[in-house]
Amino acid sequence: MNPQEQMLEYPWDMTQPEPGYAINVADGVRWVRMPLPFALDHINLWLLRDQIDGRDGWTVVDCGIDRPEVRECWEAVFNQVLEGLPVLRVIVTHMHPDHIGLAHWLCQRWQAPLWMSMTDYALARLWTGTTATDTSVEGSGPAGESAARHFGRHGLVDPEAQALIRKRHDYYARLVPDVPKQYHRLLNGQTLSIGGRDWQPIAGYGHAPEHMSLWCPTLDVLISGDMVLPRISTNISVFDLEPEANPLPLYLESLKDYDSLPERTLVLPSHGRPFRGLHERIAQQQAHHAERLAEVLAACHHPQSAYDLLPVLFHRQLDMHQLGFAMGEAVAHLHALYFQGDLIRSLGEDGVYRFCQA
Repeated sequence: MNPQEQMLEYPWDMTQPEPGYAINVADGVRWVRMPLPFALDHINLWLLRDQIDGRDGWTVVDCGIDRPEVRECWEAVFNQVLEGLPVLRVIVTHMHPDHIGLAHWLCQRWQAPLWMSMTDYALARLWTGTTATDTSVEGSGPAGESAARHFGRHGLVDPEAQALIRKRHDYYARLVPDVPKQYHRLLNGQTLSIGGRDWQPIAGYGHAPEHMSLWCPTLDVLISGDMVLPRISTNISVFDLEPEANPLPLYLESLKDYDSLPERTLVLPSHGRPFRGLHERIAQQQAHHAERLAEVLAACHHPQSAYDLLPVLFHRQLDMHQLGFAMGEAVAHLHALYFQGDLIRSLGEDGVYRFCQA
């Protein structure tokens, strides 16, 4: 546990749900855990006891990726956790594969509606259009032809890395092969009745187009999705679909929407362990990004590409999956400084953007 983690309170300490089982974390709220085939090897999912139109059952929050082992875990959960009751509704916090990947399967299996923000739903539908045989589809996140060109403009010109990024053009569609053709829209500030309690979506920006956390004042519980994580920093990236994006200020501003929540709020994150210490963790994130921005600005005393800055921002070896997100994050920090006037940008004869102190 690092020093920042030690400043948080973990009510369940190191305990976590076994595959196919759940831990009760609040009245009517259960924690399940699903595997991921990445360095980040798990995602937390949440079951909320519910009643809709006179039917008792469960609302599922987030889904896991579409892989056979995750479907098997879900089948075990159905048999061992749901108490013989159906899934009545599926809520997805945002459109990243580990959150929406199995939404189509869960919704079809239980004839349950999908709830999520319009922006993330639309982008998930777009990116699922990338197929294993269509290498021309643009806007596929950290992989594919368009991503390779985008990262190349920011200094990642190594032929082997470029080839690997192009080869993974179907990355999103392999993890999210389909998306339900209908959905219910989540809006910031609306009220959802789940199990007789009010839950309020809180929109967040920067990590995803329109991420929705869920806050229950009665329980003092925040399902934070990826907006607030206890151990790692939320990835804030600039990808090829929106190459001139400036997401980091959006993310930091979004965190202010949690200021009014009680200090003792129980935070249920998508990765890591449930914790208390919301405001401490947000302060840590604000300080973390301020430090990174200062480091990037200092490094740009002479022209630097995003690729040049990877050793400044990441002090570890990066695999190919991590490299795309690391490049996106480096561009995000450069853009934050560039758009506020601290850096100037030039396009070299080699086609690479470099940034230097203004």
